[in-house]
Amino acid sequence: MKKGEPKKWTYLSLTAVVLLLAWLAYAVVHNHMPVKETVWALTPPIVAIALSLITKEVYSSLFMGILTGAFLNAGFDLVGTLNQVFQEGMLTVLSDKWNVGILIFLIILGMMVQLMNRTGGSAAFGQWASTHIKSRAGAQLATMLLGCLIFIDDYFNCLTVGSVMRPVTDKYNISRAKLAYLIDSTAAPVCIIAPISSWAAAVSGFVKGENGINIFVQAIPYNFYALLTLVMMVLIIWLRIDFGPMLVHEQNAENGDLFTTGITTEAAETLKKGEKIGRVIDLVLPIVLLIVCCVIGMIYTGGYFEDKGFVDAFANSDASVGLVLGSAVALLITIVFYLIRQSIPFADCMDCLPEGFKQMVPAMLILSFAWTLKAMTDSLGAAKYVAHLVEGSAAGLMNYLPAIIFLIAVGLAFASGTSWGTFGILIPIVVSCFQGIDNQMMIISISACMAGAVCGDHCSPISDTTIMSSAGAQCIHLNHVTTQIPYALTVAVVSFFSFLVAGFTKSAVLSLIFGIIILCLVLMMMRRRSLQQ
Repeated sequence: MKKGEPKKWTYLSLTAVVLLLAWLAYAVVHNHMPVKETVWALTPPIVAIALSLITKEVYSSLFMGILTGAFLNAGFDLVGTLNQVFQEGMLTVLSDKWNVGILIFLIILGMMVQLMNRTGGSAAFGQWASTHIKSRAGAQLATMLLGCLIFIDDYFNCLTVGSVMRPVTDKYNISRAKLAYLIDSTAAPVCIIAPISSWAAAVSGFVKGENGINIFVQAIPYNFYALLTLVMMVLIIWLRIDFGPMLVHEQNAENGDLFTTGITTEAAETLKKGEKIGRVIDLVLPIVLLIVCCVIGMIYTGGYFEDKGFVDAFANSDASVGLVLGSAVALLITIVFYLIRQSIPFADCMDCLPEGFKQMVPAMLILSFAWTLKAMTDSLGAAKYVAHLVEGSAAGLMNYLPAIIFLIAVGLAFASGTSWGTFGILIPIVVSCFQGIDNQMMIISISACMAGAVCGDHCSPISDTTIMSSAGAQCIHLNHVTTQIPYALTVAVVSFFSFLVAGFTKSAVLSLIFGIIILCLVLMMMRRRSLQQ
């Protein structure tokens, strides 16, 4: 790409958005064209996603999407638009208890990561791992395994796996884009098939009139996107298969360039400070504390210490509050532990707190913009529009419905950047369509909804999990998005056909075997093409 092209594309893209808004303003004001609960309700996220992929700049793209939604909500009134952006948008989402809890959790995780790095715990683990990991494939498999072990929450997974495995993957010249992909692919896909996770709790809460956890467990074998994503990771690591933009990143990494298009500020600072070699316990204990304390925090919010069992408490937990409580306690214990061991002076320990906060600022800014964009989309009635589409497709398409639901969930999650929001819209519709009529088809369709939501979440540049994976790997966000999309779409296509098979056979085993065979054939074709390049 020539030096002047990004600026040219930026101007052209912004001009296109301005023309679109001008045309919409004319149509709405002069022709009284309906906007809410129509296809136009999807305009804000489409604008944001298209701009981010074209201009390679995420902040302005998200803000343009927010501005588009505000214009549509306010009927192109200037004062009303400002109120929509700030009063109804940013101020509302940043005063939401759940959102604030997630931001605090991210800040605490950033502080803990900074403490582990400053004491040399991360470097010590990397040194220890280097004696047991002997190859690039081994480093990638270790990253995948750690991601699978941390199944409690996707945010927790992304930042923890990134901070632990960065030194190891750097040593074996694995690109930061590949690390971000491995993190992202063991975050949501693992959480969505783990009965003890914040995702299981969220999904079970949307299944009214049924035992939510029981339905979730029955749906696991049909979650083809999550299962095939894990299969694909093993295959591409074992057979050394890379394609699309990821192939360029990996080739550059083998020659010593881990970033390809530039280094993030956080990564530059981490590399500049050098490595103090501490002890492995300085990293292992805080990680164990985080896991244990976060689990206790979540079941505490679900009423475990009152009268509920472990599973019921997890199903009814408030993940945001539980993660804040658990991570805060883990942070305090970690600080005391470091001071007792004299791993770090007290003054340096306190310096790590604002430094950890600063490392999370880019991710927090993108999350805040993404939440505001979702608020704009919700206020335009996008959820009701999608609900009408799903209900309208139910009649006469019973066997095809799981595949159709999968596609709708992919599109909705991609446009909104949220898996949980997609669950909230589609799962109640699925339950109402099949409850008391065909229980097996209800389970398959719920699984299709969950699989599609995770897939769309994977592909979306405004997804919080995608943002967190970039932060955990200290990878430029749009590098992660553009390198991951071909991999995610490969699994998505195979999953779509697997859901078609499941809709007719209602067999998880046959459908999954079919999907694995097709995926292997596709990857072998990709491998042959990459070797010919």
